[in-house]
Amino acid sequence: MNTESKVSPAGSGRWVLLLVAVMFFLPVIGAIVLFQSGWRPQSQVNHGELVIPARPLSDVALTTPDGQVRRFSQLQKKWTMLYFGPADCDSGCQHQLYLMRQVHIAQGPGADRVQRVYIVTGVATGPGSLDVLLKDYPNMQFLTGPADAIGQLAMQFQLPAGSPLDRLGRVYLVDPAGNLMMSYPAGAEGEGMRRDLARLLK
Repeated sequence: MNTESKVSPAGSGRWVLLLVAVMFFLPVIGAIVLFQSGWRPQSQVNHGELVIPARPLSDVALTTPDGQVRRFSQLQKKWTMLYFGPADCDSGCQHQLYLMRQVHIAQGPGADRVQRVYIVTGVATGPGSLDVLLKDYPNMQFLTGPADAIGQLAMQFQLPAGSPLDRLGRVYLVDPAGNLMMSYPAGAEGEGMRRDLARLLK
């Protein structure tokens, strides 16, 4: 006599369905438990502060130091590292410009897809202040304009921390389509900026 027990097809199907359900819900339950316990990943992909969603920037008419008209929209088609600062660039400002230059150079073959732009927010009070910047950073584009044009542009870079006109010392990253997508506060590490930009260029 055959005494082996037989599992019906219906019973086997129920076990398979139960197993699939457990496999589906287990990761979800685990994630909820970790979140409720306060655990967060220690590493992050980007080092800058993302602007979510990326913010399209409206065009503004600016001028070069020699008086030529240059529209902000003409900066498109390249990644733009942008800084707002006065013509009298203090030590903190000088540090950020140096950092931008080093990050730019560090991109190697991809450096030609990146540009650095300094938006001059005021008139120099010291003789030759802007001339010194032009000499020290010959590959950086310097743009200025009437106070209302600079103010209109700066308002588009307004973040919870404030406006660029508040002298926050931030470096802003604009994508080739003209969208503000990331910023770095004063004191941000150059290595983090370099990695972010290298990742975006890929």
